[in-house]
Amino acid sequence: MKKAMTKLLAGVFCSLMLVPAYADEGMWVLSMLSKRSQKQMKELGLKLSAKELYSADGPSFKDAIVSFGGFCSGVVVSPDGLVFTNHHCGYGSIQEHSTPEHDYLKNGFVARSFEEELPNPDLRVSFLIRTEDVTERVESALTDDMGLARRREVVDSVARVIETEAVGDNKLLRAEVASYYQGNEYYLSVYKDYKDVRLVYAPPSSLGKFGGDTDNWMWPRHTCDFSVFRIYADANNEPAEYSPENRPYKASAYAPVSLKGYEEGDFCMTMGYPGSTNRYLSSFGVDERMKTDNAARIQIRGIKQDIWTKYMDRDDATRIKYASKFAQSSNYWKNSIGMNQSITDLGVIGQKQDLERRLRTWIEGHADMQKKYGTMLPALEKAYRSRFDAARARSFYEEALLGSAELPELVAGLLNAQAMDDATRQRIAARIEGAYADMDLTIDKEVLATMLKTYAEIVPDERFHPSVYQVINERCKGDYRAFVDSVYAHTAFATVDGVKRFLQNDTTLHAEKDPMVGVAVSLMNTYSTMVAGSQQDDETIALNESKLCDALREMEIDRDFYPDANSTLRMSYGVIKSYDPLDAVHYNYYTTTKGVLEKARKGAENSDYYIQPEVLKLFGGNYGRYGNGQGDMNTCFLSTNDITGGNSGSGMFNGRGELIGLAFDGNWEAMSGDLVFSPKLQRCIGVDIRYVLYVIENYGHADRLIKELELK
Repeated sequence: MKKAMTKLLAGVFCSLMLVPAYADEGMWVLSMLSKRSQKQMKELGLKLSAKELYSADGPSFKDAIVSFGGFCSGVVVSPDGLVFTNHHCGYGSIQEHSTPEHDYLKNGFVARSFEEELPNPDLRVSFLIRTEDVTERVESALTDDMGLARRREVVDSVARVIETEAVGDNKLLRAEVASYYQGNEYYLSVYKDYKDVRLVYAPPSSLGKFGGDTDNWMWPRHTCDFSVFRIYADANNEPAEYSPENRPYKASAYAPVSLKGYEEGDFCMTMGYPGSTNRYLSSFGVDERMKTDNAARIQIRGIKQDIWTKYMDRDDATRIKYASKFAQSSNYWKNSIGMNQSITDLGVIGQKQDLERRLRTWIEGHADMQKKYGTMLPALEKAYRSRFDAARARSFYEEALLGSAELPELVAGLLNAQAMDDATRQRIAARIEGAYADMDLTIDKEVLATMLKTYAEIVPDERFHPSVYQVINERCKGDYRAFVDSVYAHTAFATVDGVKRFLQNDTTLHAEKDPMVGVAVSLMNTYSTMVAGSQQDDETIALNESKLCDALREMEIDRDFYPDANSTLRMSYGVIKSYDPLDAVHYNYYTTTKGVLEKARKGAENSDYYIQPEVLKLFGGNYGRYGNGQGDMNTCFLSTNDITGGNSGSGMFNGRGELIGLAFDGNWEAMSGDLVFSPKLQRCIGVDIRYVLYVIENYGHADRLIKELELK
């Protein structure tokens, strides 16, 4: 009786912490939807069946959802392959087409015809064809005594065979085997990638990025975060490289668009490609993440962004060059700040520790579980403690020395590409050559000199210093700027011509003597040594974090567990809902144009709220069919949908599968959402589709796009 009660108590707590005791929690794989989840969705208001949502045998709702560039999501909204995604997802493409003379970032862009739609050679969208459980086949090749490195080799080998068999001779398909539940299960996904994706419409950044870093991850929000692209295909409606002969893709499925809006409590569903969550991570792992990865992003990116800002404010050409890089850097800089604060405010580590205590009790109450999991938590605690100094150094090393200055990173990429196959090498070379157009060496030199100095101050332990520090101290007497100036002055890679000479095996280049090659090699070699130095602890942690996930699922064997996000197609479901972040503070579930005007009045003192006068005229009060019936128009809204990075651009749908908005952010009070779902606080922020359509129709007057849509 005592053992049964212990198991019950532990199970109740586990259900509160890690599985969807609330209908809102979970990023669900469509092919794995349980009867329980289907029943919950129906009760909340979903009118579509599971087969209408996902089918591997014919068109279904999933065929209207795309992975946008591999880093965002999008939704097909017309028979002619029109795709809605976020402005910040399309930002890089918009930036690439922008110049000081044609500043599409600042002023927006509209294509008046198919012919004016702009190609983006490095952009693709992917449709999921099917998902299949291949766990049994992968695990049949594994043995219990395999170490982590050997296990990964075997998994990769088996996965390649499965992927090759899945696509056969069909070169239009791509297959990927991914791990789920911390490597305890494996699924095959087959995709079709369309590589001709063209920019159709972008609002001015004063709307698409309204609120900037000030409002990022915050509520209330008024950002019109959308952009519009179109998929093109060959004469057979199949993927093809860009060609003027290609024609708009004929969609097998697309989402109708609702003009009705929503009320609090209405059903809401998202579909997209969330990147990564760690809901099953141990308390030791959460603590380490706070003090290593997050701390490094906060300290290092703040310094780097200050340097970039100084130069970006001086002229438009530099602003355009660095706009996309700055946005990407600052997004997770602020995310890390918010996550650390939220982990503390919500007591996430304490919650995890409580769960682990109950898990220990359950394990101790069962002899077979003691044998299987008895050493798991002690091993995790010991390994995390053992590797902490190395893990902290590695995080700061990655941010400061491997991920800040661009030229050393580009040269390192070239060197690594030498060992790859021709096709991969060509792709890497093309990316590197393209990066030169958006790099300013004056800025890059200041970043590298600053980062070398900063890293040495934050991580004084010379065990974690690359050999360039010895050169700086001996030849330059500790003068970081003098060292950097000399390297950039004498490297052949200061221009893209050096890259071309390297790729052509120019014997006059003498790459082995090039000072930037020396820097890149020094950085790579030391990093490899750092990784090797903590390999045993890394292996212990990886194997036992996997066991932890398995133990939690075994303890609550009758419950539905959702796998952590891993950039595969997921759906989440919940309701439109307000929230109360603090005592006596209530946040309504939607915002209106009134808030846009209130913030815009602060534009002179905060550039994040500045809106050009000609754009501000849009908010005159006559919103027609896009209004909310109260002389105003909704701009953004809240739902309880479970999302994370990669979900940006995901469609938000009502119970009939009609598009009501585009997900673009989470909220500050629940920034620990990648680690623990907090139902009372966690919200998905979406831009109202009526706001999107109003801007499309009234800024740029792109009526032809509105006519493509199926409006409900």
